Amino acid sequence: MVKKIVFLLPLFLLATCGGKKVPPQIAEGKKVVMIIAPKNFRDEELLKTKDILTKAGATVKVASTSLDTAIGMLGARVGVDLLLDSLKVADYDGVVFVGGTGASQYWEDVKAHSIAQEAYRSGKVLGAICIAPVTLANAGLLQGKKATVWRSEQGKIEAKGAVYTGSPVQVDGRIITANGPTAAEEFGKAILKKLSQ
Repeated sequence: MVKKIVFLLPLFLLATCGGKKVPPQIAEGKKVVMIIAPKNFRDEELLKTKDILTKAGATVKVASTSLDTAIGMLGARVGVDLLLDSLKVADYDGVVFVGGTGASQYWEDVKAHSIAQEAYRSGKVLGAICIAPVTLANAGLLQGKKATVWRSEQGKIEAKGAVYTGSPVQVDGRIITANGPTAAEEFGKAILKKLSQ
């Protein structure tokens, strides 16, 4: 009996932490790349989303057009792991475009479009938040899809055939869009849910 208790105790400790349940590592082994602008990405959209994914066991890399420290609109300073030009979509289970005013640099970016298109074609989870859904729309990926975006850019995604819903977070298949920083937590959870399916 004593041996049994000693054996079960570590399992109990793994399941609880200060009386709270530790979230299961449902994204263990999953890899996600988050694409940000070198300047003026939206801090919460990167940091909150990344935090949700990493706490669930995912490995998250940050990509941009410069390897210099990226600076958020609210002052966050973030290290960049890889250049957009060297990003291999096949290495990841999810590709996420982060918003903020700087994200407009990817709206007409051929490389950003090809990354999004490859992610979609290969069945990856594809996310975009704030003004970043415009990149997906311009890449031809939101035609006939339910999507949301920062309200000022509604017309841009509708012009490319998106069905604008105005929801904080919108999921259509494996494409997940969100409308801004206040939706970052829900956005992260929606990505996590798709990664674990």
